[in-house]
Amino acid sequence: MYPTATELPVRAYDNVNDSTKNAQQDAILSPRFYTTDFAKIDALKIKTEHQQMWDDILAEFRRDPNKNHFKRNEEFDADLSAMDPELREQFIEFLVSSVTAEFSGCILYAEIKKRIKNPEVRELFGFMSRDEGRHAGFINHTLNDFDVAVDLSFLTKAKKYTFFQPKFIYYATYLSEKIGYARYVTIFRNFEKQPDKRFHPIFKWFENWCLDEFRHGEAFAVLMRSNPELLEGRNKLWIRFFLLAVFCTMYVRDHARAPFFKHMGIDVDDYDRRVITLTNQISRQVFPDTVDTESEAFWALMDRMWRNTDAMRKAEAAGGFFSKVKVVLLKGANALTFVQLYLRPPHRQALPADVRMQPVW
Repeated sequence: MYPTATELPVRAYDNVNDSTKNAQQDAILSPRFYTTDFAKIDALKIKTEHQQMWDDILAEFRRDPNKNHFKRNEEFDADLSAMDPELREQFIEFLVSSVTAEFSGCILYAEIKKRIKNPEVRELFGFMSRDEGRHAGFINHTLNDFDVAVDLSFLTKAKKYTFFQPKFIYYATYLSEKIGYARYVTIFRNFEKQPDKRFHPIFKWFENWCLDEFRHGEAFAVLMRSNPELLEGRNKLWIRFFLLAVFCTMYVRDHARAPFFKHMGIDVDDYDRRVITLTNQISRQVFPDTVDTESEAFWALMDRMWRNTDAMRKAEAAGGFFSKVKVVLLKGANALTFVQLYLRPPHRQALPADVRMQPVW
């Protein structure tokens, strides 16, 4: 399908469709494309006490457990014309966001592989690019069934790239991979209990799919633990920022899609609590400070963030001078809410000697 890291799942389309235009947008809640300081990544080291864990991870990537997983079957030939129009629109939006996020990782990891010389780290990013390319191609094939596939070739050239310091790449991508695991496995478990709610076969692929995400996160965990300066001093403040930024983004974006989750038989409040709590627990393998998700005050602030954002969208849609003033005030309210979240006492823990975790959820 996409056997190497350098074969990206791209092909040119005659016209730029609406899905591609939506994927190209750089709204605050949209997935972004990144570039970084590749020389710093090239300087990463693996400590002696982590070498066996590192070797084990690379061995897993070389075995490529999901090599034959992303293959469609006859279930994908189903007639989609009878799908509820509202659900169809929401599902396409979900897929466009997902393919953009997967392809963003594919491009970033491929570029890192191309630009660094450290053989083992280079090999790792090649494997991760391979996996993300498969994911993006699989999703885009599903979008093609709706005649709205994203032109990934155009996206590579047209979407803006944001520069991130390498340490920010590690924090953000680690969390992205682990929260991706938590999201996919939670959706898959939901459909095990409610198979009648599974309106598309792609969800059957989520169980093995999420193991790729988990494995990617494990690699970043070992990299960060082997370079402990990334987890010390002022960097703890950055870690807390990224934890909250990822959690707030997911919470607001999911609540904006509450009808879509309802179609899946999922209560969005319960889903987000489960996913964020699980991701927070998993991240204790590598982050010395995490979020106190057991406090109801934390969730009240998260809900305020969503309600402010929802009111902001309604004001923007209404237009007019007073609506613009309201939007500015709501943005300020959200900034204050984020500060309140950030200033809450973190959950502190000693890092475990064994970095590795198993995907047992």
